[in-house]
Amino acid sequence: MSDFARLDRVAISLVRLREHLLERETGRWCVEGLGPLEIKGDGSTGRLLIAHGAGAGQGSFFMSQLRTALAEHGVQTLAIEFAYMQRMQKEAKRFPPPRIDRLVDELNAWCDILTHQELGPFWLGGKSMGGRAASLLAARDQAAGLILCGYPFHPPGRPENLRLAHWPLLTCPTLVVQGSRDPFGSREEVMEYDLDERVRVHWLEDGDHDWKPRRISGHTQAVLIREGAVAIAGFMQEYRDA
Repeated sequence: MSDFARLDRVAISLVRLREHLLERETGRWCVEGLGPLEIKGDGSTGRLLIAHGAGAGQGSFFMSQLRTALAEHGVQTLAIEFAYMQRMQKEAKRFPPPRIDRLVDELNAWCDILTHQELGPFWLGGKSMGGRAASLLAARDQAAGLILCGYPFHPPGRPENLRLAHWPLLTCPTLVVQGSRDPFGSREEVMEYDLDERVRVHWLEDGDHDWKPRRISGHTQAVLIREGAVAIAGFMQEYRDA
C-alpha cells in the first residue's frame, strides 16, 4: 500500500474539513463519504485540485514528485483518489477504472466539498485519465483553469480516436504539459490539432506518457517533472496576476 493510501489517516467530517480549509491548513485526511485527501503547499501561486491517472494513484512516484515540486513553487495541490483506486489499494488487486462520466461525477463531488467563496476558485487538473475527467467537468460546469499532465489525446496506436470533442466547450485557460514522444499524443500529432488560443502546450523533450526520457537524452524523469512544475506554476501565476 502506498504512503498516500495508508490506513492511519485521520478521519475527518465534512464540517471539520471546511474549518481546516478556512484556516488554510495543509495535511492528510480521510474525508467521510469520499476518501483520502492531501493538501500540500501554501497556495501563494494558486490552488489545484489534481486527479491521478488510470493505472497508478497519488502515491506513485510521478504524482508524489509532481505535488512536491508544485508546492516548492507556491501551488497548493488538493490531491484526491477515485473510489476504484481506493478499492485497489485496500484489496491489493487491480481493477479497471469505471466509465469516465462516473469519474467526472466523483470529481464534481470533491469540487462541491472543497469550494468556498472565501478561498477563491481553484484550478482543475490531473494526470492522463484524471486530466481528461477534469477537462470534461470544466467543459460542463466551467473552471478557473485547467492543468493537463500527459493528456490522453487518443488511445495508443489509434490516433483517429481523438478525445477532443468537448474541448470547444472549454472557456478557461488550459495548459497541457506533454512528453514529446507520448504515445497518447506526440508532438508531431498534437501540432496538427486545431486547438483554441486559450490552450497552451509545454513540451518536455523526449518525455513519454510519464515524462520519462530515454537515457540518451541526458535527462531524467525527475528533471522533467521539475520542469513541468515550473511551467505549471508560471502559467497559473500569469493568470493570477492578470
